[in-house]
Amino acid sequence: MKKTITPSQIKQNNRSLIYHFIYKNKKVSQQDISFALRLSLPTITTNLAALERDGLIRKNGLISTEYVGRKACAYSIVPDYRISFGVEILKKEVKCIAVNLYGEKIERMVYEIPFERSSSYFQAVCHKILEFKDSLGIAEEQILGMGFAMQGLVTPDKRTVMYGEILSCTGLSIEEFSRHLPYPCSFIHDADSAATSELWAWPELTDAFYLSLSRHLGAAVISNSVILTGKHGHNSTIEHIQMEPEGTRCYCGRKGCMETLLSLNALLPDPETPEDFFQAVRQKEPSALTRWNRFLTNLAKAVNMLHLVYDTDFILGGYLARYLCQEDLDFLHGQIQQMTPFAEEHDFLLISKMPRHNISIGAALPYIQAFLDGQGT
Repeated sequence: MKKTITPSQIKQNNRSLIYHFIYKNKKVSQQDISFALRLSLPTITTNLAALERDGLIRKNGLISTEYVGRKACAYSIVPDYRISFGVEILKKEVKCIAVNLYGEKIERMVYEIPFERSSSYFQAVCHKILEFKDSLGIAEEQILGMGFAMQGLVTPDKRTVMYGEILSCTGLSIEEFSRHLPYPCSFIHDADSAATSELWAWPELTDAFYLSLSRHLGAAVISNSVILTGKHGHNSTIEHIQMEPEGTRCYCGRKGCMETLLSLNALLPDPETPEDFFQAVRQKEPSALTRWNRFLTNLAKAVNMLHLVYDTDFILGGYLARYLCQEDLDFLHGQIQQMTPFAEEHDFLLISKMPRHNISIGAALPYIQAFLDGQGT
């Protein structure tokens, strides 16, 4: 039987189209919307009035438009109509960020709360999150949810840490946090969180291998703009591929994993900071340059091996991304050319477009995306 579209569905579809057009174009006039969407001005006027009344959009000054002879009233979405929080749980601290509907940072806080698997820890973290929320003057109805980025693999339902050796938190349930918070809560693997940020910052990105070069090594495979999790939930856990079987012991218990060669922990001994190290590297200080070249050579070996398996773009992200430059990419490419049997182009090595706060922002973004997928209503 042929299905018919009801007037209510048409009305809802028009509202959705208008909201998303304003969202995408940031600042538009009625005439811009009418021309782009092929909708009548009365339909546009009615929907704009309803969206403005509901608080989703607002008038935003005047705008020049090629469709009228004088400046027209401009409309924009209200970015903080809804807000999401991202929380990164680390061994020595907790990072919390609030983002608006564009995924933009509203505010960010870092709390020195060492991780421990105890009720007092979870209660203390949630207390700080609520204090942070209150300091921003955010109304309860604005909050979409809170995503917790974990240094560990999480179950498909985002409710349990299925492998968390770094924090010794295997089996941890999201309920340890959510019982203290009156909002939807979920876990996300920190590498997936970083890759989620990358997809957000790079809308045209469809396929890539994302490397998170942070305190710990992580990775994510992006295919058709989706992060692949794999059959058993441990897809792209390259950090536990052995490169030096007699090398340094990894937190997983084995020796010589990529983690022991390509993490920030492996590169920088305490208390050396990345700022001090890279200042020395760029000034060609011999010992720092030797360490950096050794790190890049190991990275080239890893990328070459992975690239032979998955011939796609490789995005170098994570905490180290902000310090990378073209000179580093050239060095990597030169090393890879010596290792690979193919004449590799120079176009597959890329630096992240979201090098700062990517993990905490990425933890917040699924709630923003779900809201937008709900067509802004």
